[in-house]
Amino acid sequence: MLAGLPGDPVILLGVINTKLRDFYPSLEALCDDMQIDEGELTGKLASVDYTYDAGRNQFV
Repeated sequence: MLAGLPGDPVILLGVINTKLRDFYPSLEALCDDMQIDEGELTGKLASVDYTYDAGRNQFV
């Protein structure tokens, strides 16, 4: 569930990448801390052709 996050995938992308850059060392850490489903998040961002790059710790 992505409660409390923007519904628009492009805005969601900006919010998630900012959080990854500023607060979290990995997508897993972000999802654990925010109690969101990693599969749902990656699926929503994949709908606008973005995938998580662990080396860069961001969606690209």
